[in-house]
Amino acid sequence: MNAVSSRNSFVVYPLVMQAVGGEFRAAPMKAESYDLDALAERVDGRTLCVFIANPNNPTGTIVTRGDLDRFFAAIPAETLVVMDEAYFEYVESPDYPDGLEFLKSGRNVMVLRTFSKIYGLAGLRIGYGFARPEIIDALNRVREPFNTGSLAQAAALAALGDDAHVDKSLAVNREGRNYLYGALKGLGLAVTPTEANFIWIDTGRDEKVLYEALLREGVIVRPMGGGHLRITIGLPEENERLVEALTKVLSPG
Repeated sequence: MNAVSSRNSFVVYPLVMQAVGGEFRAAPMKAESYDLDALAERVDGRTLCVFIANPNNPTGTIVTRGDLDRFFAAIPAETLVVMDEAYFEYVESPDYPDGLEFLKSGRNVMVLRTFSKIYGLAGLRIGYGFARPEIIDALNRVREPFNTGSLAQAAALAALGDDAHVDKSLAVNREGRNYLYGALKGLGLAVTPTEANFIWIDTGRDEKVLYEALLREGVIVRPMGGGHLRITIGLPEENERLVEALTKVLSPG
């Protein structure tokens, strides 16, 4: 059995396949986004599922509705497509597809979402998913009996009604994103436009050296290999602190 996804996507996908003794097939990306044609080529009769993070973590890019329509037409109808929409609330692109619409139309889709991101409940470890009844039934047979606590469930219900918090989070993220776009490009760093609350940058140098230098300045980013860093968009003062530290460590001498 195997699962299919892209190389620069959520690190847990290959880990879960390794845990069950399966094969993980990683397709190359195109322009820092999923190459759905490459994913489709790796699907066969032993494919359990295809993982698509939309927006993608760590690059912040999305696949569009048209992309997905063509992808579904290219794979067997019985192939389960797991659409990881952990960051979907941040998306502003009008071309972004809602995974639930594919599920309602009869596609073999599972949609995963979380309260850990825009709602700020990461410490409570609570999320939710949608799929066909038989898939949910199979999951219920193997999940832990007390996989969420009552406090987490109460907080999640309260969060669903807190539109003011979501609106503020979106505004803060938008402001920070635009500020960092300009500041990072001004430092000569290549920025991939994001639809999430983090930015993927190509530093053009050893990202591990930069990571360690920033750590000494009290700033934590994530080194991703190939000269890339993943930087979370923070509060205004945090973004400014990042730019100040980057300016310092990038300065010659």
